[in-house]
Amino acid sequence: MMLMEENVLMPDEAIAARIHWIRGEKVMLAHDPAKLYGVPTKRLNEAVKRNMTRFPDDFMFQLSLEEWANLRSQIATSSSWGGLRVPPYAFTEHGVLMLSSVLNSDRAIAVNIRIVRVFVRLSSLLQHDRGLQRRMEKLEERQTSSEDALAELFEAVKQLMAKPVQERKRLGYKGGDDV
Repeated sequence: MMLMEENVLMPDEAIAARIHWIRGEKVMLAHDPAKLYGVPTKRLNEAVKRNMTRFPDDFMFQLSLEEWANLRSQIATSSSWGGLRVPPYAFTEHGVLMLSSVLNSDRAIAVNIRIVRVFVRLSSLLQHDRGLQRRMEKLEERQTSSEDALAELFEAVKQLMAKPVQERKRLGYKGGDDV
């Protein structure tokens, strides 16, 4: 499935690439959903601040300076961070879902549905692939700034998202006339 972003089709993998692992949670940083919703990050943050009771700690948290610096080094770009003076908010799957209630537009609702489906798909993939889950946990523990590790991780997720799960061959006695 694709999402329109500035009149360009965006595949689910591009949305998945905007999901980060921080504090053992899958999160999106405020600037990513804002871009997808077509609103300035400043407006998204204002809407959230006006509705803080809708965003408990398990829905949203603000990155620490250390987490922010580490994430910036992993992403290895400065242009997307613009002139941020404070660390951004990070929204969990539930926080992203709650954003549709504070950004009351048809586009926000449609985008939220897509983002939540990608979150759910990633969760499902991780539950079914324990090896990938362990790699994600090790990457989070290392807190490395290696772009190669992130590229490898996203490539693995992309491959898993592209492949349908094959049914396993049944082993054992089938019965029949072969006896």
